[in-house]
Amino acid sequence: MGWPDLTRAALKAAARGWCVFPLTPRGKKPLRGFTDWEQHATTDTDRIVAFWPHQPYNIGIACGPSRLVVIDLDQPKPGDRALAGLAQHHLQNGEQIFRLLCGEHDQPYPDDTFTVRTRRGGTHLYFTLPEGLRLRNSAGHQGGLGWLIDTRAHGGYVVGPGSHVIQPDGTGRYEITRDLPPAPLPAWLAEALTPATPPSLSAADLLASLPDHRLTKYGEAALRSEVERVATAQRGTRNRNLNTAAFNLGQLVTRGVLPAEVVITALQSAAENANAEGDPNPPRQIAAVIASGLSAGMKAQPRRRRAA
Repeated sequence: MGWPDLTRAALKAAARGWCVFPLTPRGKKPLRGFTDWEQHATTDTDRIVAFWPHQPYNIGIACGPSRLVVIDLDQPKPGDRALAGLAQHHLQNGEQIFRLLCGEHDQPYPDDTFTVRTRRGGTHLYFTLPEGLRLRNSAGHQGGLGWLIDTRAHGGYVVGPGSHVIQPDGTGRYEITRDLPPAPLPAWLAEALTPATPPSLSAADLLASLPDHRLTKYGEAALRSEVERVATAQRGTRNRNLNTAAFNLGQLVTRGVLPAEVVITALQSAAENANAEGDPNPPRQIAAVIASGLSAGMKAQPRRRRAA
């Protein structure tokens, strides 16, 4: 497929409301300069027309901004071996395993949707994400549906139809095989892909796991209050609440009321526990917010303890 054809394919994807971004020519990785591809992905036809004709860029479709869930039914790579429980059923690829899974749930194979044949003979099934549901990627048995079945949703992308990929493990085009509007994600698949919510930890539970330090009643009460703030913060406010808690406790670290390592451990645990109930922030990002807030609090004029 030539450059004009790839441009048209990118425009067709954008016309469907899907956010696209350039992949390397004949490759699957985001183009250099597009590492933050989820933010760069666009449906803007002017941007696409201005950019794509410069090189035969392959097409990435950002699933999250596009409100898509794509089920990737793959072919085994050289050297891959089926799991013992699957070998006895003579299952050779992701589509066969997925069909078995559908049968186990008394559900039809959901192919009445936009479908793409991948470069190695696999299948991409496109579905729209139900309102109010936010799914992440899954791979095989790692929170997913099974061997050779991956899913792409928030935080993931797929190589779009029209792309031509040349890789050591297989070369070929991504071609539309069923040109239908994406169907809504079946309810049984949405349930299977929704991660179980881990039990929430209380502030007392979090404090019980801290390093063994004797704290004053004032220090323990202040720490418990800020840990509760972080652990119960709602999605969209978590970084702000974490920074505020770190700042407040940083002032107590300066006064010698609390050890810094206790504060860091408590806030890190509280933030990770809060993240378990939604899209998680990476632990390194949590640690950076804590370090920034703690440093600012330690440099600020210490707050005064109110008289009893």
